[in-house]
Amino acid sequence: MSAGMEFRKVSDIVAFAVSREEEAAAGYERLLGIVRSPGLKELVRELRDEEWEHKKILENLARGGVVDFPPTTSADLGIVDALVPEPPDEDLDVQSLLILAASKELRAAELYSALAAKSDDAGMRQTFESLASLEKAHKLRLEAEYEKRVLTED
Repeated sequence: MSAGMEFRKVSDIVAFAVSREEEAAAGYERLLGIVRSPGLKELVRELRDEEWEHKKILENLARGGVVDFPPTTSADLGIVDALVPEPPDEDLDVQSLLILAASKELRAAELYSALAAKSDDAGMRQTFESLASLEKAHKLRLEAEYEKRVLTED
């Protein structure tokens, strides 16, 4: 979460999180236009769709709903944590795509963890913790793909 970012109401937090999910889904949509590999295209499509599902979860929360799944723990391979993503372009290769996407998922997980830590409402906290765990699971999928496609020996 950006330093100095303050929210006055729960609705502000949820609106912010919704906008972040929309941005994430739009980013994956842009990547669909760049990715050439059918397998990677399907992975990116799935991630885009999952970001839209996260948005629905948040919108339900804004209407007074509750999250109906507990946070889970995902392994963290830490493969891309120290790598710097490059902006996507027409020459985006598999390695760059996976670094970019996994880095975005890491930042999203960190955002939701920070929002959970700042929340005084137990339901809200669980929702953000659950969303953080989903983003961590996305990162794990991307890092596993990175390990399979990039770190394999010839």
